[in-house]
Amino acid sequence: MTEPITILLIDDHPVVRTGYRRLLESTPDMNVVAEAEDGEAGYQLWQVHQPDITILDLNMPGICGFETIHRLMSHDPTARILIFSMLNTITMVHHALKAGARGFISKQSGIGEMIHAVRQVSSGKIYIESELATILAMHATRKDNYENPFDLLTKREFQIVKLIVEGNSNNEVADKISISPKTVSVHYLNLMRKLNIQNTTQLIRLAINHNII
Repeated sequence: MTEPITILLIDDHPVVRTGYRRLLESTPDMNVVAEAEDGEAGYQLWQVHQPDITILDLNMPGICGFETIHRLMSHDPTARILIFSMLNTITMVHHALKAGARGFISKQSGIGEMIHAVRQVSSGKIYIESELATILAMHATRKDNYENPFDLLTKREFQIVKLIVEGNSNNEVADKISISPKTVSVHYLNLMRKLNIQNTTQLIRLAINHNII
């Protein structure tokens, strides 16, 4: 018999973790080795257990999902991360994959989708929930690939956008992603220029309009 797929769950909602732990462990070829309620704890547990798959929410307190991806990929570029999120817009999928995630499914997806996604990502494949994959493919074939202004941002710039629109100051952003406040300010000025906006209020409004928050 082959060894079961080992899984780390990182989600700030205990009911969600409990429900999906039961689902996954009801499948003979899967074993949830640990679970965490935020990115910091999840990263520590990942180093201890080295799971085959990390199932990660994007919207969490603390360092948030994108910084968690960044830390995992910095430690091991081969880490297999499956995003499981309410934020199921094309922009979120695009930036999650750019950051290094290997799969993306929404929390509105069916029960069987999670099982299928874990097996696909575990086998080394990229897996996007079917409905999102169709929209993503249509988006990629458009002549104007930058219709959504957030697609113009780098991985780090988008990560900073997420933290700022969630209410973090420059100093708090710097602390959460382990860079200097001065570097945050440089990224902030660059992303504001790319988005053609002048202040944080406009940034928040733009993020709401594009379902970033």
